[in-house]
Amino acid sequence: MIFDYFTLKIIWFVAISLLLTGFAVMGGSDMGVSALLPIIGKKEDERRVLINTIGPMWEGNQVWLILAAGAIFAAWPIAYATAFSGLYYALFLVLITLIIRPPGMDYRAKINDVRWRKLWDTCLFLSGVVPAFVFGVGIGNLFIGVPFYFDSTAMPFYTGSFWALLNPFALLVGGVSLCLLCTQGALFIQAKTEGLLQARAQKSARLFGLLFILTFILAGVWIHKILVGYQITSIPDLNTSISVQAKTVERLVGAWSSNFQQKPYLWLVPGLTIVTVLLAMILATFNRAKTAVLVHSVAILGCVFTAGSALFPFVMPSSRTPNHSLTVWDVVSSHMTLQWMFWAAAILLPIVLLYTTWVVRVFRGPLRQDTVIANPDSY
Repeated sequence: MIFDYFTLKIIWFVAISLLLTGFAVMGGSDMGVSALLPIIGKKEDERRVLINTIGPMWEGNQVWLILAAGAIFAAWPIAYATAFSGLYYALFLVLITLIIRPPGMDYRAKINDVRWRKLWDTCLFLSGVVPAFVFGVGIGNLFIGVPFYFDSTAMPFYTGSFWALLNPFALLVGGVSLCLLCTQGALFIQAKTEGLLQARAQKSARLFGLLFILTFILAGVWIHKILVGYQITSIPDLNTSISVQAKTVERLVGAWSSNFQQKPYLWLVPGLTIVTVLLAMILATFNRAKTAVLVHSVAILGCVFTAGSALFPFVMPSSRTPNHSLTVWDVVSSHMTLQWMFWAAAILLPIVLLYTTWVVRVFRGPLRQDTVIANPDSY
């Protein structure tokens, strides 16, 4: 099956969104657990239980992030180059916190010393909070626009700073992301533990679920009523290879709502997000945590696609030179590259899904605290 260039551009926008959702669901579970480590795990034995709930899966969960980064590199090479050069310090911060996760998991139990374990517990906490928050800050800055431009040789230049990324709206979206993943982590803990840990996780799921809904709605109102968005006013044939400088973009308040105004059914996406979070909180209250995790995973999908629906077709808007903004239409690789990538994904992605399903099935069921304590080889 051969797709035309236009169709492949759409396919890879959806595919990358799904890969990011996969990481938010799977990696979000272990990042959420890590972020909640000092909140739910009050004692050493309790923290060991929490760490062991994600111990068998956390490495496999990072595959989704690798797949998403690889897909962006191959399908959107210009966006990859622009983001990783301009947003270097923010991405390096995320990388550092992801690097300290493996030793945090493997080394904390090697020495029976309070200070030693507290050090690695702090590292695990940061490896959950920082990526979840920074990824949200990054999404927030996409709505505001990133200060970059291209010269006559199509070389990207970033004119902003790391601290400029920490603006009020981006911090709000960072809070949305952190609350979303903490809710996922709390539901996961509730499904995997018993007794006091389960009760604390239930309360945390309700708290962070409510905070997510409030911040999600506030961010939506801000985008619709206050934030200056981007809108394409002219562009060449979408079924051809387009230069990033060959379009006209204007900025106006409420532009990010234009897709929802043109296609009103898109409002179902943020609506579904709020409803599924509420449903997950209700299920958690009635100790249906396993079902709640699945329902909340749908909420994560809805949250990602709400942002994607608003931004589309923009991938990385430019606040410095709006006409140089990167979009789905002009940021992509060649037609042949996208076609070959489609077939590679069609073959390899089901393998990743089967592996993930198998791991979840093997390690299903609650983890007993006495079992962890009795096993010296556990985390």
